[in-house]
Amino acid sequence: MLNKWANDYYVFDNPTASDEEYDKLNREILSFEEQNPSLADENSPTMRVGGVIRDEFSKAKHIKRMWSMEDVFNNDELEEWVNRVEKNAGVQEFFCEPKFDGASMNLLYENGKLVRAITRGDGVEGEEVTQNVRTIRSIPLEIDYDGLIEIRGEVLIKKDDFEAINRERLNDGEALFANPRNAAAGSLRQLDSSVTAKRKLVFYPWGLGENSLPQISLYEKMSFVYELGFLTPPYRQRCNSIDEIVKFYHMLISERDNIEMMMDGMVLKVDDVNVAEELGYTVKYPRWMCAYKFPAVEKVTVINAITLQVGRTGVVTPVAEIKPVNIEGAMVSRATLHNFDEIERKDIRINDSVIIIRSGDVIPKIIKVLEERRDGTQTEVARPTICPTCGSELLDEGTLIKCQNLECPDRVVNSIIHFAKKGCMNIDGLGSKIVEQLVSESKIRDILDLYSLRYEDMDGMEGFKSKKINNILDAISATKNAPLNKVLNAIGIEHIGEVASKELAKSFGLNVVDVSYDELIAIDGFGVEMANSLLEFMRVNRDVVLKLFEIIAPTMETITEAEDNPFKGKTVVITGTMSVSRDEVKAYMESLGAKVSSSVSKKTDFVIYGEEAGSKLTKARELGVATITEDEMRVMV
Repeated sequence: MLNKWANDYYVFDNPTASDEEYDKLNREILSFEEQNPSLADENSPTMRVGGVIRDEFSKAKHIKRMWSMEDVFNNDELEEWVNRVEKNAGVQEFFCEPKFDGASMNLLYENGKLVRAITRGDGVEGEEVTQNVRTIRSIPLEIDYDGLIEIRGEVLIKKDDFEAINRERLNDGEALFANPRNAAAGSLRQLDSSVTAKRKLVFYPWGLGENSLPQISLYEKMSFVYELGFLTPPYRQRCNSIDEIVKFYHMLISERDNIEMMMDGMVLKVDDVNVAEELGYTVKYPRWMCAYKFPAVEKVTVINAITLQVGRTGVVTPVAEIKPVNIEGAMVSRATLHNFDEIERKDIRINDSVIIIRSGDVIPKIIKVLEERRDGTQTEVARPTICPTCGSELLDEGTLIKCQNLECPDRVVNSIIHFAKKGCMNIDGLGSKIVEQLVSESKIRDILDLYSLRYEDMDGMEGFKSKKINNILDAISATKNAPLNKVLNAIGIEHIGEVASKELAKSFGLNVVDVSYDELIAIDGFGVEMANSLLEFMRVNRDVVLKLFEIIAPTMETITEAEDNPFKGKTVVITGTMSVSRDEVKAYMESLGAKVSSSVSKKTDFVIYGEEAGSKLTKARELGVATITEDEMRVMV
């Protein structure tokens, strides 16, 4: 779900979850990955800084990486972050400013001239949108600066201009933008720069990439940037204590409605750039910068109905259709309910008055039912037994209710997107928009149809030129003879990820379609939920899976016996931040014949730890388990 939300938000400018929901789920997944590194998905949004690159634009690399920020949500978390900084670097002065809600942009100037404008992208490379950016009047085309400099900032639409754009789109019968951030990002990605020019975009700088400015203070560096002709934020301040930071934060909240641009928080950075450089980075964030998010906005509304959505893995998600309510300039009419257990736990009923919470995005979350307002017209929500789309019998697992029919229309698009993505079958060029187009025009109806696609099927479709068609067909063909574990991971079985797929391929080969419950439970790490999910999936889709095996002819990865070394046959836990990603360390240990576990116990032989190692390291020392650093591990090998 987090992957979908991130994709909708960063790539398609069509947010389908609120900031509050995204932040909460992101933090839950971060916590899970830290505790279970061996189960972390290499394509998890938490490992990632931003979105992917759309096909319509050429790619361009940033000279210096554009980082995302760690979020804090209350004073306790703020104090913890500041204490962590000052523990490593001593007492610091912090540069604080508003966090505007727009689209991040990197401007590259060479000898005073704007030569390139690149969106954040994945932080390393983004979309090159220079021609569109040249239409933004608040961005100087020339500055009084020799040499190379990257100026980073946010492209925004002011609230009043946003309302005007939506009124115009309504009159033209076009879909409305969800919020100003959505409108700004969509405007930047116009293929016709004249459309961008009409949108009244503005640019507020907030940082620097490559530069040779002499100032030691970031506040002073940015003051120099503003003097080059860029917009200055309405408020900014250097703070010397937590009390000063909190006071500035609450001042920004009090001015939230008076500021022309949408804000969703405050950014604070270590002001001394030399200290910031010494503090460095984790694999995800700079250690010298964080975002203190504003409280979410609450409103009261009424639930008119409950509708059902069927996702890629068949999970049926209830959605509350609510009486439309205006929150920060956006009319919202839907609220997520997550699952039926939550409906029962909160005793949510149709026609209930509820409090919803929203933080800068389109779908709010119900946080409280106002039971005292019930008048007898409320009706309870029954758990569904039949798929609302295809009519198949649903599998009720308690928390999750699932449609197991792989050919269910609602599952088709999302299952093909998952099948084609990097980390699964990696079909380059077959992004979500392309899949949606192929399905909507009845060129494909399921995963199997990918392998019967012909040049003639795509020839003449909008946006499909000869090179693009051939690239897609070549990428599909390249998946033939893929390792079986990749195929199993790609078909999207609930609870069966990359690690489980490897175990299934190694244990059963192509006979995985006919395994028994007892055989599955016997696999180390396989639980009841995983076993039942696989068995039910194969019961419904056995013929489809066999046909897929016949087409792809999956291969088995050869496992080379590791040579003798101190870690062969040992159980190892990896924790903390390493010099490389933990996935790389995990793969290295597995190549040495070690079994990498996600939790520490008396059976653990070694805990390999990096910076900021937490509870796992503490537990290992309490149990007397051998603890070694990454460098010590490499010396041992």
